[in-house]
Amino acid sequence: MSHSILFWGIILFLLATLGVGVYASKQIKGDSVNYLVAGRGLLLPLAAATLMAQSVDSNATLGNTDLVAEFGFWAGASLPLGLALCLFLTALFYAKPLNRMNLITLPDFYRVKYGRITEFVASIVMVLSFSFLLAGNLVAGGYLFQTFLGTSYTAGVLFIALIVFIYTASGGLFAVAYTDAIQVAIAFLGSVLLIGFVATQFGLEIPAETGPMALGQLSNPEEGALINWATLLALGLGDIVAIDFMARVFAADSPETAQRACLIGSLGTVLIGVPFSIVALSASDILTQAGVVADGPLLFAMIRDVVPPVIGLLVIAAILSASLSTADGAILGTSSVIAHNIIGIRHTDHGAGGDRLLALTRTMAVVITLLGIFFALRVPQTGILLLLAFDLGFASLLIPLTGGLFWSKSTSEGALACIIVGAIVRLFFFVMMPTTFGIENTLLYIPNGIFTEDFDGLPTMISPIIGLIVFIVVSKMTYRGLRATDPETAREFQRL
Repeated sequence: MSHSILFWGIILFLLATLGVGVYASKQIKGDSVNYLVAGRGLLLPLAAATLMAQSVDSNATLGNTDLVAEFGFWAGASLPLGLALCLFLTALFYAKPLNRMNLITLPDFYRVKYGRITEFVASIVMVLSFSFLLAGNLVAGGYLFQTFLGTSYTAGVLFIALIVFIYTASGGLFAVAYTDAIQVAIAFLGSVLLIGFVATQFGLEIPAETGPMALGQLSNPEEGALINWATLLALGLGDIVAIDFMARVFAADSPETAQRACLIGSLGTVLIGVPFSIVALSASDILTQAGVVADGPLLFAMIRDVVPPVIGLLVIAAILSASLSTADGAILGTSSVIAHNIIGIRHTDHGAGGDRLLALTRTMAVVITLLGIFFALRVPQTGILLLLAFDLGFASLLIPLTGGLFWSKSTSEGALACIIVGAIVRLFFFVMMPTTFGIENTLLYIPNGIFTEDFDGLPTMISPIIGLIVFIVVSKMTYRGLRATDPETAREFQRL
């Protein structure tokens, strides 16, 4: 009986999500601005919900619980807390000026401030990193389908990728926003019911040595402090340059709405993600009391064998919602960057067939979905793919974005050098490290005796520092004052 409830409940949830997404395609009306940034008209409730949904991914739920159960509270809670920090910092410093610029995609900023070459290189880094992000969430969906629907892992990845592709390619950001609003409501309800059930039926046992007050996890490298801080920084700072986040900032109907939506999204991310961390502290004892031996993620074992089917279904829907809401943003954001910023089709380009940017973005959605599937099947691990995606942005893209907004002496040469050097340094550390964020590097590792597991976490901090130094030095060497060839851009950035 419980298996039937879970099986058909998942199927109905997926069909409903697909239906809502396809229905939203009516809002596009053949216009790429409607498709990519929802006509720049998202009101506060919808803007906040879609930012919150984009923040809460499979790593902040499923990966969170496994890390807490194995290593302690801060190992897992750093995921939702890092994402919440990202939205908070975006609200304080970035949301209003970027919304005011009427951008289509985040790489547009790099073109307006630094020129076409910098836009192109920044776009390549974003596409690479978000292919990893998409893959990480397809991995979580593949395992969920394998566990609860009885499919193979490969079939699960392909099925969830197909669903996300159909409603994202048809309805764009309108479809993403509408489905995100539903998904974040389900995620919040599932989180509340899960912690409520555990608290009333088993009690919440929070061991002093692994709970929130075990601050050695943030100060002692032997307790994972370097990795925990690296996670907080990669998500809290690296995710600021996430193309899916910024698409929602651009889509808000005003700079004030963008800022408030980020603040609400930050709070919601904590309220949804941290309860999973709290439950995980008691998960091992609960499974022992129930006589259950976990075969795979602890949370899946609790859903299958401990919690009531209805609550289990809502928790599954919450995890699935987290994967869907991040995967759809990754597909839409990455395909739009390929079409708009790499190939160079602008939203004003119209041919005999209509809006060229709209048509090409939908075509590129096929390409990026296939690339995500490839990575998901090649590296069936969520954490290493998701965190590497944000690490690349932190090392190479955040500093030029911040400098472009707040440092008048930043130059295109400095930005380009920072992006290239930061990305190369971070990828160098990745292929030289046997582990990344405590996870075995099975994607591409070059064995060596220099970089060991004890160095894990430091590449996240070293890479952006090198990028910052390069950015400042090269900008100072090449600064020539306001460019006479681009006075309007110079005045616009002075105003911002």
